[in-house]
Amino acid sequence: MPRLPFGHKSRPRVYVTRELPGDAIERLRDHADVDVWHQDTPPPREYIVQAVAQADGLLCLLTDNIDAGVIEAGQRLRIVSTMAVGYDHIDVEACSRRGIMVTNTPGVLTETTADFTFALLLAAARRLPEAERAVRDGRWSTWDPSFLLGQDAGGATLGIVGLGAIGAAVARRARGFDMRVLYYSRTQRPDDVELGVTYAPFEKLLAESDFISVHVPLTAETRHMFNADAFDRMKPTAIFINTARGAVVDETALLRALETQRIAAAAIDVAEVEPVPKHDMLLRMPNLLVTPHIASASVATRQRMARMAVDTIIETLEGKTPEHCVNVDAVQGGVERPD
Repeated sequence: MPRLPFGHKSRPRVYVTRELPGDAIERLRDHADVDVWHQDTPPPREYIVQAVAQADGLLCLLTDNIDAGVIEAGQRLRIVSTMAVGYDHIDVEACSRRGIMVTNTPGVLTETTADFTFALLLAAARRLPEAERAVRDGRWSTWDPSFLLGQDAGGATLGIVGLGAIGAAVARRARGFDMRVLYYSRTQRPDDVELGVTYAPFEKLLAESDFISVHVPLTAETRHMFNADAFDRMKPTAIFINTARGAVVDETALLRALETQRIAAAAIDVAEVEPVPKHDMLLRMPNLLVTPHIASASVATRQRMARMAVDTIIETLEGKTPEHCVNVDAVQGGVERPD
């Protein structure tokens, strides 16, 4: 049996808010008693509060709101591990005050998400969803030289907002289409020449890009950064792609931009409210492609994400500091915590 740290006289207990792909949960059970929420939808908040009260570890998803109230309920809690890159759904400050580690799964989904971003870009550019619906609806009557004309990606200008790992991976893919790539980030990257990209102020990127792809985390600074003013600065032929976080976009402004054809089209994998309500006006826009938050949804990537999220819990239970601890300075600062 694995060594039990922190003076526990019994096996540690871990709560997992959803079934995970692959063998991740079986691996975790080799090190702890594991409770799993088995339904397809997220567990109610009150259930999470009840579960963490007896848990040493919590493995959650981005659909779970791990706020200060949840954290305070976890008197034995040592780690909150999220199977995601972003961790805006976790109150990290509340965790830090209690000396609880917060970990994420960066890097593992970079290439898969970049692939999907380019899939959205090409599908929106060539109007694939509209074309597929036309065939199914019986509107394909003949070959027509003016039917469903799209836009070329080859030789176009791609604007990347947020040149982190995923943004850089998208830029690499753009090379194969001979695209001019502009990027905007809080700081200019020292390797941008090597990446074949050019730094541009946000307004310049909006004005000059044929395609705009978003790869920023959700913060107070980035919330609704794509608002009415941002869409008004874009080309009327621009195509907007978002695989980051839904709240980066003011969806009322996006709806207006699509309705008035202020921009040509958009393709989004994320939304402010997920799932998007079936009566949402956005879903009526023929020039909008919407997918259900599946940018990282390949078999191999999701299994790697699950395994990484589990490994950080195992390392913590063994008294180690996981590599991907996002609040390591606070945790190592000697914060007092209840036993």
